[in-house]
This record gives sequence, structure tokens and C-alpha cells, in this order.
Amino acid sequence: MSEQNHNHNHDNQDHEHNNEHSDEHNHGFGNEKTELYFAIGSGVFWLTGLILSFMATIPAWLPLSLFIIAFFLGGFFTLIEAYEAVKSGKFEIDFLMLVAAAGAAALGKWEEGALLLFLFSLGHSLEKYAMNKARKSIQALSELAPSTALLKQTNGNISEVEIDQLQLNDVIVIKPNSTIAADGMVIAGSSSVNQAPITGESMAVSKSPIDNTNTTTTLENLDDENRVFAGTINGSSTLEIKVLKLAKDSTLSRLVELVKNAEKQKSPTQQFTDKFEKYFVPAVLFTVVALLFAFLIIDEPFADSFYRAMAVLVAASPCALAISTPSAVLAGVARAAKQGVLIKGGRPLEDLGSLNALAFDKTGTLTEGKPKLTNAIALNNTSQKELLKIAVAVEKLSDHPLASAIVNGGKEILGDTIIPKANDLQALTARGVKAIVEDKQAYIGNRRLFEEITKEDVPLAINEVMENLESQGHTAMIVYYDNNYIGVISVMDVAREEAQSTLLALKEIGIKRMIMLTGDNQQVANTIAKELGITDPMGNLLPEDKVAAIELLIKQEGKVAMIGDGVNDAPAMAKSTVGIAMGAAGSAVALETADIALMADKLDNLPFAIELSRKAKSIIKQNLWASLGIVALLVPATIFGIASIGSAVAIHEGSTLLVVVNALRLLRFKT
Repeated sequence: MSEQNHNHNHDNQDHEHNNEHSDEHNHGFGNEKTELYFAIGSGVFWLTGLILSFMATIPAWLPLSLFIIAFFLGGFFTLIEAYEAVKSGKFEIDFLMLVAAAGAAALGKWEEGALLLFLFSLGHSLEKYAMNKARKSIQALSELAPSTALLKQTNGNISEVEIDQLQLNDVIVIKPNSTIAADGMVIAGSSSVNQAPITGESMAVSKSPIDNTNTTTTLENLDDENRVFAGTINGSSTLEIKVLKLAKDSTLSRLVELVKNAEKQKSPTQQFTDKFEKYFVPAVLFTVVALLFAFLIIDEPFADSFYRAMAVLVAASPCALAISTPSAVLAGVARAAKQGVLIKGGRPLEDLGSLNALAFDKTGTLTEGKPKLTNAIALNNTSQKELLKIAVAVEKLSDHPLASAIVNGGKEILGDTIIPKANDLQALTARGVKAIVEDKQAYIGNRRLFEEITKEDVPLAINEVMENLESQGHTAMIVYYDNNYIGVISVMDVAREEAQSTLLALKEIGIKRMIMLTGDNQQVANTIAKELGITDPMGNLLPEDKVAAIELLIKQEGKVAMIGDGVNDAPAMAKSTVGIAMGAAGSAVALETADIALMADKLDNLPFAIELSRKAKSIIKQNLWASLGIVALLVPATIFGIASIGSAVAIHEGSTLLVVVNALRLLRFKT
């Protein structure tokens, strides 16, 4: 585990929502629907008993019997959960409600005790239903992958096997319009695949087989067109996939596990409510005990003091407070996962929306991370076509990263044009390359190479072209053929298509500072920053300089997010308030090190994640004030006899449902 998790999650280890009325008590006597039926039955018997109690001709034992039945039905699941909580050393709200209901019954107020348990059990079961709705959004993730796969045997036969039986390097067949069963590499067939369940991408992604299927590689090192993920949906053609990850290690499995863990990790607000409850609950119990002896000070019977104490016990139960933050975090994390954004718990969910500054790694984050041919400027009566034919012929023989950029870009421009054959390639260290093309010598390289060949300075016109391109961040090279300068070509790591629009969207939602951290020289950094709308380009940085830059930004801004690939940028991400990994699909390291992971290799989801965070934070605040406000009003009202047990529990359960429903609005969040 990285430093990141230590820094960011130290306050989130193994915390359960002790007060959360979720399905954490597996009482085994029935499911969520059974509890709801018991609650409704309790309400029916209570209401019938209440109506009969107003009829003079009805004997008193009949409504009393109905109240007792209502009491039993309403208290059945409450008693089971309270017993299990007490057995594990916890005194939760269920227990307090039972004590209050038993107190009412002891005073002969069976109708009030039955009403309390009816409303509490109804609120409890409806709350469970609402919370499970949010959980089902997360559970739906784990059901994305099929349970079986079509395994291709070495003899060509195909058999259906459980996905748990798949081994690394097995070959599976994916039929048209079926769900892909494992993370792997496309080795046969071409199709479009809907990756939205994993990455949140709205458009299907074209998939094609990798050139060399014998290459030993990892999922994250493959190009997107050559890799597939379990849980994604194949298009209209059959694919054959070489399995690169076991079912338990697939991107989908890791995603499900991390989302489940996120529910347990507490936000700053949740930590505040925990601290509040730590002092609040003992204070309430002290107050209740004191109120039991109120009859000794004021002129009233013990029964009235006892009733008031029970009413205060109900009023002060921090039911809505306990559920207000976890419900919002759960709904926010579930909504983000649906969009292809993994948020690891409440802390990053809350923190992201409060940031004013974002720091971006340049290579692979703001740029594509792969050089591309950007210019082919023909000179001295040579056509661009002739220039590119010579350049592509020579560079086809080279394995240099820039060579493939020239070949791919040149072929795209030349189309079906026949490329002449080249041979005798020689790499000239720190200068360039040379080869024979159609029996004539060709050179591609820097100024130093041609000063050595010609024993003269590079012509002024060519030097000006070179300087102009270099000032814009391009790597420029001179092409020299048959003793003539025929042109200049350049390559560059170009900005992502969506980078400019994403940074503009970030500016519009109020991000004031956008910093770019890069090892490239400052001139290149300035050029890209100007093109994209970066406010603070910082060049010439070593990895340790990036960490220092983040520390400085935190001093200046208070909170800073670092966006990178989650591998090379891990130290800087660990120092930041929120570490965000790009293109985390397929990358175990990125999923582990980041607080937030953008599953698709795109920046588009960053503004969505920030706006979702802001909405979640707003809803958490609303829930917090609502739940604390209810307690602040109800406690004095019950102490002074203004509110009864029945009205207190009705308001309490109403407020609990209100905060849960408010939190569930996040499931439908749209920017």
C-alpha cells in the first residue's frame, strides 16, 4: 500500500457506521419486506384500537388487546436488533426506543407505547428500503460480469466454464452483443465495445487485435483498442480474448471492492457527528436520570416525571444525525461509480468540492503522452509529398519512439502513396539517423549533424523554421537527401482533444488556479499552458520538485488536488489534499494510490466529479442542520411538556426519512 493511503485514509480505517440503521444486523427472522409488513400490521392494530377506544359500547379490554398486539408487532424487529446491539456492547437508538415504549406501557399508556413502536418500526423499515436502493446501485456493479465464459481449447473446441476457473493466458470467445467475461487482450476479431459500465464513456470504443499476440504485456500497457474489461458489452462482431487477469483481480472486482470500502470511510462531517454523539449521548442519559427525580423538586406525581423522562429520551435520540452523512456519502459514491468515477469514501467526496486549485501532470494527463507528427515543411522546390516519402522510408527502419510518430503521421497524410524502400539504416548518436533511399543517401537529424556533414552552418531560412517550431514546444528535425536540404519535420506530444474544453469548464465552475507540473523546459510548458488555459505552468521539474511544488501550493491555497497517472506521480499525489488518477481502468497501482480515480483515460469527468462533490457537501450540510435542529427543538419541547412521546417519535422518524430521501437525490445528479 502506498504512502497515499497512509496519508489520506489514516482516519478511515475499519470504521463502521455504528448508529446506521442499515442491514448490518442479520437477524435472520425475515427480510426488509417482512419488517415493513410487521410495521404496517402494527399501525393497523393501533389505529383500530384507537377508533374502538372512542366507542362507549366497546369493552376496554378490546382496544387494549389491539394496542398490545400493535406493541408486539412494532417492537418485534426493534427488540431483536436492540438485543444484538447490546450483546456486542452497543446501546443504540433501538434500545432507547424500547426503554421509552416499555416505560409508557408501565404507566398504562399502551396506546402511546404502541404508537412509538409503530412509527419507529415504519420509519426504520422505510429507511432501510431507501438506503438499500442506494446500495443496490453499488451491488449492480458486481452483477455486471457474466458467471460463465466460452473457453477456446487448444484443439479449437469451445466449452462453457465458470469465470472463476479461467486461468491467465486462456483464450475466451465473446459472442456479439454479449457481456465480456474477463480483463484481457484482443487477439482476433474487430468490434465496438460499450465500456460505460467500467469507464463511464458514452461512446462505444473500437477494438482490434494486437499485432503480436505473443508479446508479454500487462493490461495497463496495452492501447485502449487492444484491451477489454470484464463487465463491458461487446458489439456486433465476435472477439477472441486472451485472459490477462483472473476474475478476482479484474478491474471490475477491484472497483466493486473499493466502492464497498468507500462506504465505511468517514468524512470530516461524519467524524464531527461521531465526536458530537460521544459527548451528547452521556449528557442525554444524565438529563433523563435527573428528570426521573423531578417529582422530588416540583409538585407532580412520579408517573409524570417518568413519562417526561421517556419523552426526552425519544426526543434526544440522534437518529437522523446518525444517518444523515453516511446516506449522502453512499449515494454520492454510487452516482460517481455509475459515471466511471471511483471516489474512495467521504473525505475525498467532501474535499474535492472545496478546492480552488488543481495541479496537473503534463505528459499523459493534459497531453496524450505519445508524440505525433505535427509539421512537414518542404523547402527548395521539394513537395510535402516527396519530403514525407523520404522521411517515412528512413524512419520505418528505426525503433525510436519519434520514428513511429513520423511513420504513422506521414502515412496518414500520404494515404495510398507508395513508400520507396530504404536500407542500411545507421543511428548517429545524439545527432539523428542516415539510410540509403533509392540508391541515394538520406539524413534526418539536428543542426549539429548537418554542420558536421556540410562543414557549414545550417542555412538561415532553415534555422528560422527550426527556431520557430522549437519555440512552440516542437521537436524539429532537418531532412537532407541527395546532398540537398529538402525540408523540416517536427513531432510533439500534443494536447488531449478534451483538455481545452475541460479546463474551460473547470474555470466556469470556479477553479481559480490550474497548475501544470512538467519535466519539460519552461518554454514548452508556457506554450502548452497558453494553448490550454493553464494559469501556472511550472517546467524543468524533477519528481521531487513536483512534491515540493504541491507543498508550496498547499501553503498558498490550503487545499490542492493533484491529477496524474497514479504511478509516476504517486509521491506528488500523496502530498496533495486529493489525489486523482487518470485512466485507472486496468491499472491496479492507480486504483490503489488515488483518492479518486477517473476510470476512462479522459479528463471530461473531472468537472462532473467536482460538481458532484459540491452537491454532496451541500446535501450533507442540509442534513446536518436539519437533524441537529430537530433535536434542538424537540428536547426543550418534551422537557416542558409541549410534545408527547408520540409526537416526538413522529417528528424524529419524519426527519430521518427526510434526510435519507434528501441524500438519495444524489443518485439522480446531473451536471
